[in-house]
Order: sequence, then structure tokens, then C-alpha cells
Amino acid sequence: MGSERRVERLWYVLGAVLIAAGIFHLAVFVVDGGPWEGPVSWRKPATFGLSFGLTLISITWVASYLPLGERLRTVLLGVFAADCFVEVGGITLQAWRGVPSHINRETAFDSAVSTVLAAGGGVLIVVLGIMAVTAFRPNTRVPADMRLALRAGFVTLMIGLATGAAMIARGVIEANTGSQETAYVVTGFLKLAHGVSLHGVLVLPALAWFLAFVGWNESRRLSAVRLATTGYGLAIAAALVYSLLNA
Repeated sequence: MGSERRVERLWYVLGAVLIAAGIFHLAVFVVDGGPWEGPVSWRKPATFGLSFGLTLISITWVASYLPLGERLRTVLLGVFAADCFVEVGGITLQAWRGVPSHINRETAFDSAVSTVLAAGGGVLIVVLGIMAVTAFRPNTRVPADMRLALRAGFVTLMIGLATGAAMIARGVIEANTGSQETAYVVTGFLKLAHGVSLHGVLVLPALAWFLAFVGWNESRRLSAVRLATTGYGLAIAAALVYSLLNA
């Protein structure tokens, strides 16, 4: 148990490092200026650092509630943490080089970075998919409201990964059949839905965790989590509709 806690603390520290990197690049944007939108912007290392750091911390925390063996949990979180750094590192490298990070086939090096980022996305889907399936296994170790929050949170996370994959796929198709510049423009067509859905895996379990400390019984907590899950689902649906209507 002691070694497991030490490993968890490492993942938390690494998540904090990514968040710090994101904040640093926000400061770079303020000082250096330049566009916020577009394929070449300080926005990408800033937002990806913040998002991946928060997600690493979130996944480390919620994984402690899943019915996973210690060894498998450690392996999954280790692969996930490494992949987070690969993704943020590749995006950051390209931002400092002043070139797009995703679907960039302009040079052999850019193509290699783009391929690594795409492969990293596949690793994310596999690792988080395993955890999502595990969340739906019987788990009497946690109360019903937390079980619902975990399951709903992982569903929203998988929606986030699916929208991310859809954006990359559209960009690749456009780059191969149309123009590279147009590909950069259309790739972000689901960006809002992607951003909204990614962090349900933190918001919903955090709500269940908080309600356990306010003295509500399990039935009342479960009703509150159900209401929050419905609201979060409606927010994702609205973001998806808006994104598609404005694509």
C-alpha cells in the first residue's frame, strides 16, 4: 500500500508539472502575443498542458475507486502519464518551432511528430477504454452515487476522445484529398464538444465525493448525481449540436 501511494503521488506531481507548463505558455502568449486561434499559436501548448495535467490528476484519483489490481492500475497510469508527456511535449516542440503540430506533413520531421501524436491518441483510447470498461464492473467497495459518477464520467471522457479522433480524421482526409491549409482550418470543428466532454470524469466523481461530506444519505446523493449527470449530458449535446451547426 505504501509503494502504491508513492506511485500515485508521482502521477500527481507529473500532472502538476504539465499544468505548470500550460501556465508558463499562457505567460509566453501574454508577453509574445500572436494569434490565439489557428494551427500555430501559444494556445496549444497552454491549453494542452493544462488539460492533460488536470486529466492526469483526475484519472489518478478516480482510478483509486475502480476495481483494478494494484499492478494493473500502476501499469495503466504509468502508460497514461508517459503518453500525456509525449502529447504535450510534441505539441510544445512544434509551437516553439512555429509550425503546426497535428496533421502536418510538410517535412519528414513534422510528419514524424504528427504520426507520434496520432499514435499517442490511440494509446489514450486503449488505456482509458480499459478503465471505462472497468468502471462498469460490479463494485460494492464504493457507494451507488460514486459508481454512477464514475461510469457517467468515463462515458463523457470517451465522448471527448471520440470527438478528438473525429477531428483528427477529418483533418487527415482533407489534407490527403484537399489542401493542407484547409485541413488546419477544419480540424477543430468539434473543439467545443471535445473540451466540454473531457472533464466529466473529474466533475461528476468530485461532486459525489463532496456530497459524502455534507451529511446527505446515499439516496439523496444518488439523486443529485443523477441530476448532475443529466445536466452534463445536455451540456455535451448542446456543444455537439453547436459545433456541427457551425462546422
